[in-house]
Parts: sequence; structure tokens; C-alpha cells
Amino acid sequence: MIQIDASAPEGVVIAEASGRVTAEDYSELLMPAIERAASLAENIRFLYVLGADFHGYEGEAAMDDARLGIEHWSSFERITLVTDHDAYRGLAHVFGFLMPGEVRVFPLDDVSEARSWITAY
Repeated sequence: MIQIDASAPEGVVIAEASGRVTAEDYSELLMPAIERAASLAENIRFLYVLGADFHGYEGEAAMDDARLGIEHWSSFERITLVTDHDAYRGLAHVFGFLMPGEVRVFPLDDVSEARSWITAY
């Protein structure tokens, strides 16, 4: 499941994943939020929290995650992943250097710091 923070500033998407993330979560929640941010701002800032109760992605959701990054490749100014899941932290470090914008990874205890970084102009 994905929840979108409706109070995020213009051009910023803040999402939190819990349980298992489905393709419907991407198509109905995350992708529309990214599209809205892209229509309102030249550069998108994205904060993605994989909470302690996050249990991974269903198969198609993982593909949607890759598509999301490709479709808006040059639009992301900053991306922040907040998680204590070592596998996802590692993937963010491995693939983060490929992104044109800044990518940072924070532990769950530092979600406030991550939020401050993603919204700072």
C-alpha cells in the first residue's frame, strides 16, 4: 500500500509504502502524484519512505517502479529514500549515481531530516 502526503509543497511528492505495494498503488496513487508534480514544477523532488512494515512489491509493481523512473528520468531534481531495509538501501546506492539529480538515503529514524532536505530550496 502507498499513501501520498497531500500536504507536500508544490513539485514535491512524499509517499510512504507499507505492507505489499501493488501495481494498483502505482497506477492509482503514485504515478498520478508524480504527474501532478511534473505539471506544476519543472523539477520534481521525491521522498519515498519504505516503513518498518513494508514487505516488498508485487511483481508488476516492481516493473512500474522502473517505468516511473524512466518516464521522468530528467525531471527528478532530488530523490530521497528513507528505509532500514538493507537491500533497498543498497539498490539506491548502486543505481543512485545513474540519476541526473541528487539521491540520498536515510534510515527511518531520520525521516524528519530527509523531509527537510527534500523540501529545502
